[in-house]
Amino acid sequence: MPAPRLVLDTNVCLDLLVFADPRVAALDAALRAGEAVAVTRADCRAEWLRVLRYPQFGFDAAACARHAAAFDARIACLPPQELVAAPDARLPRCADADDQKFLELALQARAAALLTRDAALLALARRVQRAGLFAILAPQCWADVLPDAGSAL
Repeated sequence: MPAPRLVLDTNVCLDLLVFADPRVAALDAALRAGEAVAVTRADCRAEWLRVLRYPQFGFDAAACARHAAAFDARIACLPPQELVAAPDARLPRCADADDQKFLELALQARAAALLTRDAALLALARRVQRAGLFAILAPQCWADVLPDAGSAL
């Protein structure tokens, strides 16, 4: 069985690739071991590159380049032909329009889960899961999407 696809929002990517947040250490290990695969698309990657230049981070050009390379090494940017939505699937609208692209990506990539700490996205978790689309979870809950998670936990 192939490893589940996961969509990581920008803040989870920051936690994982920049800040080495201990809350995502298990996720980091799973991605490195191939137990899960993180995926993105061009507009989500563009947001990542834009966020790296935010003044509050204080990253110089070299740091931005390192973080961009880390993103590209760990998160697969899917080509448009691999992004296919289910014709009858209806996504709810996120209260934060900037986050809608992560919902779309999770659907189009047939991801098992969208990992986020964003309240507007987490508020949609029940609706999206009831529709049988994908899970929306806090990043530390990523293992909940593994097929044998119930027996392993």
